[in-house]
Amino acid sequence: MSDKQEMIKKLLEMQKKFIEYEHQNGVAPVDYWTAGEGHPLHNFRQEYNDLANKLVDAAHAEKGSHR
Repeated sequence: MSDKQEMIKKLLEMQKKFIEYEHQNGVAPVDYWTAGEGHPLHNFRQEYNDLANKLVDAAHAEKGSHR
């Protein structure tokens, strides 16, 4: 499986876990933006954003374009 496919798979898994957590517990904005150490959403936003940007960069590199 290509790196892009792996990144997409990981992003979809992260989305699924987030949605499951949200349905079970709800998500307050403070939990999404600044969840503390040990919280299930700790670093979620940053990790998701970093991976999504890496995927965009890979797609641009593949097509020879840039942001």
